[in-house]
Amino acid sequence: MDIASVIGLIAAFGLILVAILIAPGSSLAAFIDAPSILVVCGGAVAACMMAFPLKTVLGSPMALKVVFLNKPTDVTALIKEIVSLAETARRDGLLALEGRIAEISNAFIVLGIQMAVDGARPDVIEDLLRTEIDAVATRHRDVKAFYDQMGRFAPAYGMIGTLLGLIIMLGNMSDPSSIGSGMAVALLTTLYGAIVSNCVFLPFAEKLSFLNKQELLVMEIIVRGIMAIQSGENPRVIEQKLRTFLPPAARKKADEEK
Repeated sequence: MDIASVIGLIAAFGLILVAILIAPGSSLAAFIDAPSILVVCGGAVAACMMAFPLKTVLGSPMALKVVFLNKPTDVTALIKEIVSLAETARRDGLLALEGRIAEISNAFIVLGIQMAVDGARPDVIEDLLRTEIDAVATRHRDVKAFYDQMGRFAPAYGMIGTLLGLIIMLGNMSDPSSIGSGMAVALLTTLYGAIVSNCVFLPFAEKLSFLNKQELLVMEIIVRGIMAIQSGENPRVIEQKLRTFLPPAARKKADEEK
């Protein structure tokens, strides 16, 4: 579980809730209004249904699992695995890697190794692997774009709800004592739009973008490693090449573990 995402979400809503409860003369009930929630959330979803294919809209909740349950890849361990495969290929030949495919858990590595074992040309292997990277990046970009747009539409529909509330309030001025409460209810949609946009949708979109960059980095390391193995490079040289993707602190830790 991604603890940072959980703590961040709880803190974002928790701080707002605490501010409401400790403010003099305020009550939580005054900040709850069903029509406002309907306008903001329903309106944003409806707008996204016009902006995106239905498949993207229906599949977007699955991204929440990625935000909260993602498991980052251990890049150092990944490099060690690739170097180990390179040592086998260097010692016993490229065909010897076929016997190690069953122990590889990463499907992307299996794809590259299998093509190398089958004797595919280097340019064909690299082209296929980079096409796979592009396909993954496109899928992730579509999901991030959905949450980006939800983050933009929610405040806009919050403003629409506020304008509707003001029109309704100004159309019924017979009771001046109700103006204050009517104004408060009208402003709630703007508040809801700002909250869901900045506490949910935009942070989720940025987290998905970060995870996408991390996954593409892992795939790039694998492509470089597979191509180096296929060309018969020295395992030590391959290790040094792939270690350039690690930050200095991770390199130092890897050296200490050696």
